[in-house]
This record gives sequence, structure tokens and C-alpha cells, in this order.
Amino acid sequence: MIPASIAFHHFGCKVNFAEASSISRQFKERGFLLKNYHEVADIYVISSCVVTSVAEKKCRAAIHQAHKLNPNAKIAVIGCFPELKPAELSKIEGVDLVLGNSSKFRLLEEIIELTSGDYHCSYLTGDLKHSSLAEPVNFISQGTTAEDAVRAIAGKEFIPSFSYGDRTRSFLKIQDGCDYFCSYCTIPLARGYSRSDTIKHVLDSAHEIAAIGVREIVLTGVNIGDFGRQHAESFIQLIRALDKLEEPVRIRISSVEPDLLSDEIIDVVSGSGKFMPHFHIPLQSGSDKILKAMKRKYNRDVYTGRVEKIKQLMPFACIAADVITGFPGESDSDFVDTINYLNQLPISYMHVFTYSKRANTLAAGISAIVPETVKKDRSRMLHQLSNEKKAAFYLQNKGREVNVLFESDNTGGWMHGFSENYIKVKTRFNPLFSNRILKVKLSEIDRDGVYIHD
Repeated sequence: MIPASIAFHHFGCKVNFAEASSISRQFKERGFLLKNYHEVADIYVISSCVVTSVAEKKCRAAIHQAHKLNPNAKIAVIGCFPELKPAELSKIEGVDLVLGNSSKFRLLEEIIELTSGDYHCSYLTGDLKHSSLAEPVNFISQGTTAEDAVRAIAGKEFIPSFSYGDRTRSFLKIQDGCDYFCSYCTIPLARGYSRSDTIKHVLDSAHEIAAIGVREIVLTGVNIGDFGRQHAESFIQLIRALDKLEEPVRIRISSVEPDLLSDEIIDVVSGSGKFMPHFHIPLQSGSDKILKAMKRKYNRDVYTGRVEKIKQLMPFACIAADVITGFPGESDSDFVDTINYLNQLPISYMHVFTYSKRANTLAAGISAIVPETVKKDRSRMLHQLSNEKKAAFYLQNKGREVNVLFESDNTGGWMHGFSENYIKVKTRFNPLFSNRILKVKLSEIDRDGVYIHD
């Protein structure tokens, strides 16, 4: 008999979230009762991430939490962690099923089989059960490049997904995988080569999402600027097509690599009534020396040019940057270069990451390790600078009228929403405001740094 309740827990990127949301809808359609992950359920599904060692620890903690909540529950771990370390996961107490990124879309069938008879823990990665990654493999030490490893194990099929929950915002996956092979990153090993949807199918998905009543679509992927190559299409062609949508939806672009964020893309967004003036551009380091060691495909001048172009056309645009500190070989002067560069750059805030050594990456073999205490100090300084940048950006917008899409949350009598340029606004809870876009004048900021709308 199929258990009645299932709970999903998601870690990592918005692609993971979109995929997990699509998978969970399959279970709802089959009659499963969806529960909160902190509740007792018959089945727990953990959508994992391996971008850092912290992400792996959180995944393990979620497994232990689920097993503690219900020792008799079936636990499935899906996504990037299983793709890289399936055997390790399968040995954790309570884990019954381990599915990699391609195989996880067969979760419903596997769960039905798992709950209908005698079924021992198995792992499926790529396209084969018990794949070549059944035990940890050190490709680098064996003289095999990460590119060769991906070529041998990774699936090439693109599987579309989109999230749908509170009707306010949907994350629409348009692309998967990455061909960049940055020296610190395992994502190509976990997700394979770059591949994407077609423009036609993305438009079909956008129409479907809008028909549900969603007011904002976020285009997401692992490297979305690389969209369309295998179909002889391009990201700018997709943007132009989406800009013509007749439905009343706002569209945001998630993270785009600086070398793929063309002037043409920025021009289209600046003149669009659909696309929001909100950009997420990974920087990773303000030192050209470190960018080269990371095998990034741009230098500091390229990044500066993208930011200046955006601010020239959209002075109030929100620009977020990813920054990694503690990369092997990052000297004090390299870090000062990064701090000084970020300090003068007109960005709005930063996502700060501390470098985490990942197996089968070139950076793992660099001997010039930055001490953990130094990493923590540098991370603290970057977070402080990010807070200052965000506060300055909010003050820059004071007195302006913006359009805020309010969500359905009720936190202590308040509900929240975001403006076109991603400024957070709160107002007294009113169910009539949920999933509505209201014109708001930005006048008062509370102690938490959020604008208040009376």
C-alpha cells in the first residue's frame, strides 16, 4: 500500500527548487498528502546540494532529522550530492533511495516500488543504476580531466521544470549544466554539460504559469546565458520572445555570467515592460590574478563595463554580486584589491561565500591554503560591506514610487513584497493585497532595513 504522506526539503539553487517543486506536484496528483518537512510523514525527500561542504553537512543533518521524526519513514535523497557520492549516502542510517539529477525525475516510480515490497537501498546516477560513481573517484589524481569525467557519466537530456506554490512567484528552469569548469566548482560533474529548453517550450511554460495566476516568473538555470546553443537559438532571442508575452506577469533574470551578459541583453531589459531592472552577476573576486586562477572567463574590466552599462541605462537597477573569499593563493593584497574594487563599484549587495575545497577540482590541488581564521575574518568584512551597499541602495531609492508585488505571508501581522528593483517592502497584513501589485512610495525604513508601507 502506498503511504499517504510525503515531505520535501530543498537545499541549494533555484534550479533545485524548481525541479523539486515539479516532482512534488507529481505526488500530489497521485493522491499523496504533502506535508511540511518538520512534520511526521511516511516519506521524506531531500533535494540536495554540494556546492560547499556546508551544503553537504546540511543535507546529512536533514536526513538525521527525518529519521528522528519517524524512524519507520522512507527517506530519499536526490540531486547533486547523490550524483557525486551515492555510495556514501546509501550507507547513512535511514536512507532508502539515492537518485542523481537525471534519475530523480523517476522518483514517483521508485517510491511506489520502494513502498510496495521488499526493496533494498539503491542508487541511480546519470542513466545507470550503480554507475561509475558508485564509489568516490579521484579523477584528477588519475590524470583524468573533469571534462572527460563529465563526458563519461553525465546525462544530456534537458528536463523542464517550474515551481508553483503561493501563486506569487514561479522559478522557471530554462537551462541546465555548465561547460565552464571553473577550478573550484563541481557543478559540471553533478549536472553535466550545458543544455537547455527551446524558446517555444519556454513560452508554453510561461503561458501555463501565467494561467495559474502567478504574477512573476524568474528565469533560472545553472548558466542561463548559455541558453539555446544546441537548438541554434540564443538567450537574447528568448528574452525578446518573452518580452512580447501578453499576460500580466513580471519577469526576472537570475544569475548571468559577466561574459554572457551582452549590451544587447541590457538594452532590451532597460526598455522592457516585462523584465525587471534586477541583475545577478557573479564576480567571485576583485583580483584579476585570482579570477585567472579560478579559470573565470572575464577580468575585472569586463565586469566593470557590465555594471556601468546597467547603471547608465537604469540608474535605480538592483545589481547583486557573488563573491568567494579564501580561494587558495588569495593573499592579503588580493583580498584588499577585492574590497577596494567592491567598495567603489555601484552594486546593491553581495552573496558572500567562503571557499570550500571540493574533490575533483583543480583548486583542490593548490597548496597555498588560506587559514580558516583568515577566511572568517575576510567573510565578515565582505558581509559588512554588503550590508553597507544594501543600505545605500535603499536610501538611493527613498522618495521614489515603485510597484510592489505582495506575497501571502503573515508574519506578526505584516506581509511583504518586492519592488521591480527588488526592494523589500512590508505592510499590515491584508488578504486582499496577496498576489497584487500596488504602487508604493518609499518613505520610511524600519530597524530591519525594510521599507514600511502604511
